Amino acid sequence: MLCKKRSGLNMGVLTAIIIAVLASVLSSNQSYGETIPSNKPKSALSAETKGTGPALIFIPGLNSGKETFRATCNYFQQNYQCHLLQLPGFAGHPAVPDLQQDFLVAMRDELLVYINTHKLHKVTLVGHSLGGTLSLMLALQAPELIDKIVIVDALPFYPAIQNPALTAELMRPQAEQMRAMMNNQSQADYEKSAAAHMQGMSNNPAHLPLLIEWSKSSDRTTTTQAMVALMTADLRNDIAAIQQPTLVLGAWAAYKTYGSTKDSTAGIYKQQYKKLKNVDIRMSDTGYHFLTWDDGNWVNQQISEFLSAK
Repeated sequence: MLCKKRSGLNMGVLTAIIIAVLASVLSSNQSYGETIPSNKPKSALSAETKGTGPALIFIPGLNSGKETFRATCNYFQQNYQCHLLQLPGFAGHPAVPDLQQDFLVAMRDELLVYINTHKLHKVTLVGHSLGGTLSLMLALQAPELIDKIVIVDALPFYPAIQNPALTAELMRPQAEQMRAMMNNQSQADYEKSAAAHMQGMSNNPAHLPLLIEWSKSSDRTTTTQAMVALMTADLRNDIAAIQQPTLVLGAWAAYKTYGSTKDSTAGIYKQQYKKLKNVDIRMSDTGYHFLTWDDGNWVNQQISEFLSAK
């Protein structure tokens, strides 16, 4: 989808964060996920809770399942109460038509309902990719409920990696074009395109079958709506209002061959998060986009240090 003749820095990071996540969706002419009728009164979020203590809420990304954070939860559950959330329409979980149109706002509000329903206070949000975007949005919406934020390989405005001058309005036509491509491409052609980017998602090939299965079992409408929302959500200025300490864990190693370096990629993160007052940005040396799988010990160490800091 993107030409490899682009500069190495932009191509590597943009591929790692956007293409590997968005273009790896195995879209087809049907919707694989079960659908919950819009008039059925059922919570949109499913969750698994483990451990006791202060609440850690784990939010997976686009077309991803809660297994993204399984090992992370196992590490922290002795001292924390882990909430492994699952967003509707992704990874074989039922879609909710009423929540598809403005997906990010709808999921932010569902997360707020979840926290209030379970009477949780001063929680730590841990969000991967799209889940990171939701974590920032929730902290802006209900700061009184949030103690700390951990962002795993996510940015306030993805398209700005390529062009910092881009705005949400300028990006919308491109996002809609990407949606049309995803909807109209044949299954065979799309799987071929997606396969070319799968290697950039995890440094362990053993995880690829699960990623493919998540994509196949995700609801197409939910996916494309979420993609457009993600590509047109610019939080770069909004995050100036966030007061909570925020840890950002970034990845770059998958795209060294395109010219990306640890320092240059960290520079992009720093530029995008420059208005977030209390942010700590750390880059993995070896992990790809699914950092909790690829560099799990490092992720656990960074989060542990962050949570224990006063």
